[in-house]
Amino acid sequence: MDILQVEHLTKTYGAGDTAVRALDDVSLTVAAGEFVAIIGSSGSGKSTLLHLIGGVDRPTSGTVRVNGEDVFDRSDEELAVFRRREVGLVYQFYNLVPVLDVVENMCLPVLMDGRPVNQARLENMLHVLGLEGREHHLPNQLSGGQQQRVAIGRALMNAPAVVLADEPTGNLDSKNSAEIMHLLRKSNRELGQTLIVITHDEDIALSADRVIALEDGRVASDTRAR
Repeated sequence: MDILQVEHLTKTYGAGDTAVRALDDVSLTVAAGEFVAIIGSSGSGKSTLLHLIGGVDRPTSGTVRVNGEDVFDRSDEELAVFRRREVGLVYQFYNLVPVLDVVENMCLPVLMDGRPVNQARLENMLHVLGLEGREHHLPNQLSGGQQQRVAIGRALMNAPAVVLADEPTGNLDSKNSAEIMHLLRKSNRELGQTLIVITHDEDIALSADRVIALEDGRVASDTRAR
């Protein structure tokens, strides 16, 4: 079953002679539970595609459907709820709130919804992510790898159906990179979460179920693992 449907997606920045078409009529589908790697050179449209799938930006034209519902058939307020509940976003630069500790950063999407934190899930996440004993550390008291683990915990706290990761290991050494991808792959396999990762890392791409290559804002190739 397809959890994601992208149809004729186009995104243009600017107007007239200065207009830049970041995405040009992109269409694709992703099955529930699939691990997809998106590759391409800088400026190929990778991050733009991920931001549109996650409802961070709106397209110039085209549609994105998650679980059969049009992402952009929502108000800005409804889109904010969609981003907190239905997708998990992981960025290269962590994007943690500096004045919040580990637990507060991880629970932020839940707290912003005014909902109670599932303590059992939180404790399990802290254990799986190797953050036990650091619950009350601020981001500047953590290593880069630990900060990325907190960012992953934040993305997974609402148990989203789709996890979107934009170069999640770009700032990490090889050991931490391997551990972070192991955690993301584990959530993909054991929880059945759909995982879409932008990467320049060949090893990550080769471990995916499918590799989509973008070039000049278009899908250049779409290869499934055999």
